Amino acid sequence: MKAQVLTGIGQMEMREVAKPAIANDDDVLLKIEVVGVCGSDIHYYETGRIGSQVVEYPYIVGHECAATVEAIGNGVTTLKVGDEVVVDPAVSCMECSQCKADRENTCEKLLFLGTPGQGNGCLCEYIVMPQRSCYPTGGKITLDQGLLCEPFSIGIYAVKQSAIGPGAKGVILGAGPIGLSCLAAAKAAGVDKVYMTDKIPQRVQISKEAGACWSANPLDENIVEAIGSREPSGVDVVFECAGEQETLDEAVEILVPGGVLMLIGIPRVDRVSFAIDKIRRKEITIVNVRRQNGCTREAIDLIGQKKVNLDFMMTHNFDFADSKEAFDMVAGYRDGVVKAMIQM
Repeated sequence: MKAQVLTGIGQMEMREVAKPAIANDDDVLLKIEVVGVCGSDIHYYETGRIGSQVVEYPYIVGHECAATVEAIGNGVTTLKVGDEVVVDPAVSCMECSQCKADRENTCEKLLFLGTPGQGNGCLCEYIVMPQRSCYPTGGKITLDQGLLCEPFSIGIYAVKQSAIGPGAKGVILGAGPIGLSCLAAAKAAGVDKVYMTDKIPQRVQISKEAGACWSANPLDENIVEAIGSREPSGVDVVFECAGEQETLDEAVEILVPGGVLMLIGIPRVDRVSFAIDKIRRKEITIVNVRRQNGCTREAIDLIGQKKVNLDFMMTHNFDFADSKEAFDMVAGYRDGVVKAMIQM
């Protein structure tokens, strides 16, 4: 089969690789239909690593995808050939202490699509996943919408972890796919007042159209002062989706005493810092968000029931042969890109 393979820093090429085969009774062979380019993919593309996870070349990247069932193992009961599915990229063991504590996202033996040391990704024609990672759409959403369920499920999980709800006020720093997913999830949870920021003008405008009560570019104005003038007491929750020291510092300033800082963005550095005097005196709670932890079905249902519409995030489409062009666009934040979709 064909696969787009990372061959070095900023290098990608099409290669012929072995087609995967069903090996276990609960395996599902999937024909990939569409792949999304995620910020974490760009980390691997541009730097070859995220923290201790280091790419060994050649490597197939990618974890956001929707697919059609090509074949099933003898023990598969929830799917049939031809079904369209959303793929949860996480495969947990379901046996370790973390899984038994309903923390499948921090499974001790977690395997995640497109993660060095855990497995290849989905930027190829076929993959094999266990039945439990494949969620049939039932025709209620399109394959492109199915792809968006992966980042949206992270937004849903982040909002759940923050405990934000009706009457609360939130700020989202970073209006990329994850930030916009957090906005959609917060709105679905009944939060009326959500502020957003981003350094890309097109994303500022998109976030306004998507439901942010206010959105601005930190290159144009002082975000702390601007939000502070509107919310003198501070806001209840900040979703930090940029992974930058600058936005972490802004978050601490913006939060009300007793507020919650949600860490979702992936920094490119090994360490970040906080003004300990400020977070101690404000008694700020800091919560890390690790992927989606069982929120995929809810993402599918919210989109399928028309309670959430994320179609606006699909800003650019590329053919499979042009995958490198898609990666270069996302890496360079060109043309106001939000989600680059690679059609197989």
